[in-house]
Amino acid sequence: MIYDIQGHISVLTLIVVLYMLDYKFIKDNLEAVKQNIVNRNMTADADEVVRLYDERTSLVTRLQQLQQKRNENAALMKGKLEEAKRREFIEKGKELKDAIADAEKTLTETEAKLEEAARKIPNMAHPQAPIGKVDTENLEVKKVGTPRVFSFPPKDHVALGESLDIIDFERGTKVSGPKFYYLKNEAVFLEQALIMYALGILRKHGFTPFVTPDIAKQEVLQGIGFNPRGNESNVYCIEDEGTCLVATAEITLGGYHSGEILDKSKLPLFYCGLSHCFRREAGAAGHFSKGLYRVHQFDKVEMFVYCLPEESDAIHEKLRMIEEEIFCGLGIPFRVVDTCTGDLGAPAYRKWDLEAWMPGRSDEAHPAGDYGEVTSTSNCTDYQARRLNIKYKDDDGKNKYVHMLNGTAIAAGRAMLAIIENYQNEDGSVTVPEVLRAICGFDTISAKHGA
Repeated sequence: MIYDIQGHISVLTLIVVLYMLDYKFIKDNLEAVKQNIVNRNMTADADEVVRLYDERTSLVTRLQQLQQKRNENAALMKGKLEEAKRREFIEKGKELKDAIADAEKTLTETEAKLEEAARKIPNMAHPQAPIGKVDTENLEVKKVGTPRVFSFPPKDHVALGESLDIIDFERGTKVSGPKFYYLKNEAVFLEQALIMYALGILRKHGFTPFVTPDIAKQEVLQGIGFNPRGNESNVYCIEDEGTCLVATAEITLGGYHSGEILDKSKLPLFYCGLSHCFRREAGAAGHFSKGLYRVHQFDKVEMFVYCLPEESDAIHEKLRMIEEEIFCGLGIPFRVVDTCTGDLGAPAYRKWDLEAWMPGRSDEAHPAGDYGEVTSTSNCTDYQARRLNIKYKDDDGKNKYVHMLNGTAIAAGRAMLAIIENYQNEDGSVTVPEVLRAICGFDTISAKHGA
């Protein structure tokens, strides 16, 4: 099925995006926000946000009235007054001081409750995003390349990695626990080649490269849209430090300009970050999660963009095309899917996934293999910018929120998985994709003598 993947948003939709997830937007568009929560298969209470927003508004008005009365009372005390009248004003001043303190305390508590409730409200989804709950309801929009038909029974990357002595899962588990691994021999060079290959393409497209920190403050993770606490959290928190190991350089690149007002003339900013990524993968299991596909630690090159609101839709397409360029160069068959609402994640307005062909993902329903996600790119509009307070000064002199986008250039483990399985040979060796050979320094990975 072919789908229009250009999907340029209308002026009306753009206006909605510009004010997206502002408290007033939630109140004025309550039913649409509630339906969006249902479509995303998430739990959030928009009615409670509106109730707390109205309560906060009333408390602010009440506090302002008390402050005005205090100022008026103080002004009246400046004149010549009888002692009894002065004592009356002093007593009134004390009462107003106590009332203001109580009002400020109540307002602070209400604002904290409002912020907590509002953080659970997801971004609005693109009107053309498929409605669905799970990834099987994502909409395939494009296929590139034809899956290889093998003349021999292909192996999965776990078996190949062990027989070629390039990946050691057993000792990774012994030393660090399940879902950890050692890369050895040619796999070390293959991973580094994938990283350099991706960085080279991004340099060509004008990205500024970073090597980012592996740790970020919890408030930065919350701003990006990650939940650093609780059983469902996918990140490792560092106890008593208020920090976490990053799950992606999206976190550190997104926090780079937090609390700043960016120069409009410098936008868009195209950044790419190389980082280690750490994920708890809570609840992740199953046949297709084995090996390198779902692990607790891996290396990734991430794309990140700050831009004007009217630019984000076109830039989202640009990021997807760069991902396609990378995997076309590797010669890996893949498909593009438009991610359904239930699989978007809270910050994303729209998300494209690239799913590479993986012969090792075979079962009764897919005896020759199946597609597995290798990259994604999300337009998060101003959802993250609001939470991280990142703005630009527009031509009208007003400060407005930027739009923020992210996309995977290379997740080294999954890309290596796809290469090993697609480029395997009948003798058990693996051919290196042509674009990586000069960087690797070899064109074939063969079994070691005596291995």
